[in-house]
Amino acid sequence: MKQVTAAVIEKDGLILIAQRRQGDALAGKWEFPGGKLEPGETPEACLARELMEEFGVKTRIGAFICSSKFEYKHLPIELLVYRAEHLSGEFTLNDHDRIEWVTRADLASYDFSSADIPVVKLLAAGGGC
Repeated sequence: MKQVTAAVIEKDGLILIAQRRQGDALAGKWEFPGGKLEPGETPEACLARELMEEFGVKTRIGAFICSSKFEYKHLPIELLVYRAEHLSGEFTLNDHDRIEWVTRADLASYDFSSADIPVVKLLAAGGGC
């Protein structure tokens, strides 16, 4: 099972979500941004690296929120979800088609990837995972 990180970035009461780009295994699905851990990398270091690679932003990785497991046909994963704070840089789309800042209540109206759905439900309910 591959470990993958994801960030819940909140700003002004809104949460950042990103839509997977066309050509990706989960093209068109929404997700909390992040990526696969490299050998010897901590989840926090992975998440900071992935957010820089995907969006060109510097972040501070905060508290662990939860984990979610899902077996996709192409890869079984364990999603490790952390709070993250945007420190600097403008968001540029290097790996996604779109990003949006949404309210917790609006999260459920987006078509999220399966591993992200438990995270959506718990955030929408006002809690952690």
